[in-house]
Amino acid sequence: MIPFLIIATTLFLSSVIAADEAFPSTPTTFYVAKTPSDDLKPIRREVYGERKIFDITHRYTQDMPVWESTEGVKPFLRLTTSMKNQSLSNTSEMKLSVHTGTHLDAPGHFHDKYYDAGFDSDSLDLQVLNGPVLLVDVPRDKNITAEVMKSLHIPKGVRRVLFRTLNTDRRLMFAKEFDSSFAGFMMDGAKWLVENTDIKLIGLDYLSFAAYEEAPETHKFILAERDIIPVEALKLDDVEVGVYSLHCLPLRLPGAEGAPTRCILIK
Repeated sequence: MIPFLIIATTLFLSSVIAADEAFPSTPTTFYVAKTPSDDLKPIRREVYGERKIFDITHRYTQDMPVWESTEGVKPFLRLTTSMKNQSLSNTSEMKLSVHTGTHLDAPGHFHDKYYDAGFDSDSLDLQVLNGPVLLVDVPRDKNITAEVMKSLHIPKGVRRVLFRTLNTDRRLMFAKEFDSSFAGFMMDGAKWLVENTDIKLIGLDYLSFAAYEEAPETHKFILAERDIIPVEALKLDDVEVGVYSLHCLPLRLPGAEGAPTRCILIK
């Protein structure tokens, strides 16, 4: 009886699923005979080794926010071949913006001459993206202005800083609808950073390091000299302020002005 049900289910799915989609990415209601593997559950974590490694990358889900959208990412991952359809393997493909979730910006994002010249995500310096980093708390209810930057007292010589803002407290990256009231750098704060610090990597906790109302101009300014890398949409929940070893590895995407990036902190 069970083999018959499995065969019947497979035939039914084959008849209703589009030809270019081997199996739906989201669960479909149908009967499948229970097997021992149904009891297996993966462990998903952000913290490893007794709080020595912190994964500060957001998981990619269809309900995570995207720029100026109320609908989230929407379904972006699907199986093109499925073992449930008698294929030899499960094979997925995804389609989404390179500025989705935890990602970085390359100079070509806001400078067309840099885009044409090839200053893409594959050209970014891994020595900047990896190394000692300072995690700081930004005063709540504030954008990062020159005054706020002064108040943080970031020492000269610090090259990488992660700025945790009210965005983390509000859990904005866990809300599907884009929120333009997120905290970020104002132009005067960005200018103060360039003129008074040695920072070459700035990380923030929403889709843009720059506040919404000044995002284009602030991006253009920070990316103009091609020596500062913004890393955006970091997951900074439950990580203590302090010094860590940062490791950010973007996908190597020649021609792309940004890239999804896996970032971790090591204590």
